[in-house]
Amino acid sequence: MMGKYKFDSQPRLRLLGEEDIKLIHEKALYILENTGIKFESKEALDILKGKGAVVDHDKRIAKISSQMVDDAVKLAPSGFQLFNRDGELAADMSGNNIHFDPGSSLIKFMESDGKTVRSTRSEDLVRISRVNDALQNVHLQSTSVVCYDVPELIGDSYRLYLCLVNSPKAVITGAFTVPGVRHMRDMLAAVVGGEDELAAKPRAVFDICPSPPLKWTSISAQNIIDCARFGVPLEVISLPMPGAATPITLAGSIIVHTAETLSGLVLAQAVNPGTIVVYGGAPVQFDMRYGTTPFSAIEATMISAAYSQMGKYFGMPTHTYAALSDSKVIDIQAGIETGISGVIAQLAGINMISGVGALDFVNTFSLEKLVIDHEVCGTVLRLQKGIDCSADSLAIDVINDLGPGGVYLESEHTLQRMRTESFMPSTVLDRHDRGGWEAEGKKDAFARARERVKEIEETHNPESLGGERKAGLDRVVRDIMKELNVENLPYGPA
Repeated sequence: MMGKYKFDSQPRLRLLGEEDIKLIHEKALYILENTGIKFESKEALDILKGKGAVVDHDKRIAKISSQMVDDAVKLAPSGFQLFNRDGELAADMSGNNIHFDPGSSLIKFMESDGKTVRSTRSEDLVRISRVNDALQNVHLQSTSVVCYDVPELIGDSYRLYLCLVNSPKAVITGAFTVPGVRHMRDMLAAVVGGEDELAAKPRAVFDICPSPPLKWTSISAQNIIDCARFGVPLEVISLPMPGAATPITLAGSIIVHTAETLSGLVLAQAVNPGTIVVYGGAPVQFDMRYGTTPFSAIEATMISAAYSQMGKYFGMPTHTYAALSDSKVIDIQAGIETGISGVIAQLAGINMISGVGALDFVNTFSLEKLVIDHEVCGTVLRLQKGIDCSADSLAIDVINDLGPGGVYLESEHTLQRMRTESFMPSTVLDRHDRGGWEAEGKKDAFARARERVKEIEETHNPESLGGERKAGLDRVVRDIMKELNVENLPYGPA
């Protein structure tokens, strides 16, 4: 496990030196203690005051001491294991291990023509969950789109319902409402066999976002409080936006990110010491020319890499948005941005990388992009694996036996390792020579991806949720529907 305030777990890519990290830490503590953080939740302010914060209830500002931060950092787990619906290990969120999941809460869906875009609905999340279930390089599910065909009050918990029913993969999710965390905790507990089992083997992580700069809404503050009380892992998703919501300099934006993230950490540990908190974020670059917020700008990926170093200095698991694109279609721009941001996130040792399948400033989801991005993930994971220099990999005996002019293609060593040494992409990526490509119909990557989506949907059947567990989940959701006065939902429960 990672140590606290140490540099022994720093990643391969290091944009900050050790003195830079210490300086950013010092300045973030200054902001927390002197400027303070706004909490639009009286309960949050009372909790923090009880732990020693200086609270101005009229302004809703809490000034958090360096001692409170230090206590929280030392209480926070350095890593954790995330399990799938059936209790099998899904992800080890520690060290520099990396895992991918789709982008979250997107509001548009791209049809299979690659051009038509419409508002998202429940059927889209069902399809995304089922296709993603077949993609081994995308380790986790996410509540990836907003379901505009259901009442807003139940939208957050219903998304989790659809994910749980349609795939056993662990889920990255989040609440839009005050009771959302409670509702979803009850759903997860029903599926896995109770609250104790859920606490012992977490099946989901909850994204919770501050409102930049330096503010937590009443909903987000309550979500932190509830996650901590229920023992549910959460990740603080600070949103640096240089020049708009944070200072235009990258260093200044990283300081704001650090202060916001540490404030969320302090609240969580004040409620329940030892709560799992992921040091996350979703940085963008504010493009002054167009008023847009590119997630794939190099500055955004640099902020991610730098705050990953801060998270590892504090001894916490890390998260970011990457392996995505701001392009509106699946084109060269989409490939450039997805590949570069994915590799930077890997080199930065970020444990959870959210964003595959996402286009258009994380507004539009494409199934075709999801299966293309699966190949990007496979490439990045091969890079993460590195070069094995064990005796068998050095292959001295093989080189010696075959000698000058030897044919390695015929060797037993090649046969044994051909599928483990190399990443072999699916047919979504073309590796034919030109003659073979022409014989296959001269298809581009998008056409091949569309065929792959169709193939998965026609042949892949995710493991179903067992009868009693499904019945228990349905009972919980019907109770939620009754509480919120919701009569019907598109995909159940009946």
